[in-house]
Amino acid sequence: MTLSHTPESRQQILEVFDNQFPQRDYVIETICPEFTSVCPKTGQPDFGELEFRYIADKKCVELKSLKFYLQSYRNDGIFYENVTNTIVNDLVAVLDPRWIELKAKFSPRGGIATNVIVEWKQGDSK
Repeated sequence: MTLSHTPESRQQILEVFDNQFPQRDYVIETICPEFTSVCPKTGQPDFGELEFRYIADKKCVELKSLKFYLQSYRNDGIFYENVTNTIVNDLVAVLDPRWIELKAKFSPRGGIATNVIVEWKQGDSK
């Protein structure tokens, strides 16, 4: 399986808007209960729930664009660890948040459930 988007084209799907309260640290939590990608080894679909938490700086992510961005992985063969880190990298690139955490909880495959948790904060390398 190959990726249907380049990293640059996928990142361009994400839209942002100005944070109206940049002076305040507050957590934005967004849950996507129906994330889908494809196992690059078997070609079988992988299902998961994504839980985003971030503290915005100057920008917030527009939710419809986030939905389309996540749907762009539907037919892509990509490992759990790779997709979770790539999503965080893309959000950091467009938002430059003060802090972000993504918990990706993938459905059991062969009796094994996998959770991948990625955290990034300003000052970390991108």
